[in-house]
Amino acid sequence: MFYLIKDIDTQFSRALTPITPLLLLLTRLWVAWVFFNAGMLKFQSWDSTLYLFEYEYQVPLIPWRIAAYLGTATELIVPVFLALGLLTRPMALLLFIFNMIAVVSYPLLWEKGFFDHQLWGMMLLVNVFWGAGLLSLDHLAGRARKPSRLME
Repeated sequence: MFYLIKDIDTQFSRALTPITPLLLLLTRLWVAWVFFNAGMLKFQSWDSTLYLFEYEYQVPLIPWRIAAYLGTATELIVPVFLALGLLTRPMALLLFIFNMIAVVSYPLLWEKGFFDHQLWGMMLLVNVFWGAGLLSLDHLAGRARKPSRLME
């Protein structure tokens, strides 16, 4: 019985291995798109952003104005790295922590947007644990560091 289970699992693993890079790319692009769009909205309506950070969001430990600048910069810069698959693990971890801070800082989010933030958090953790995959600049950089057989 256990051999049958192991055999089925092995067959599924072999079948899914070729599409794993697509899954990793999808998770990166999805989350990058969501956070980048949020950053663009903050940037385009800067007065509203400052108001929200001063009166609505309750970011712990740092002053609201610094939180507004850091939050907007994070949402505009980190998703670009994530989409490209460049420094994917640290960028995904940074955005995961940012996502957690957003949930903690904005209690009104719990009613309508908490599920979305959970989904994005899980997608980010996929990239923290498994990296960016074959379809990324991280992978290309890793290949470039390995010596070519032609050079031997």
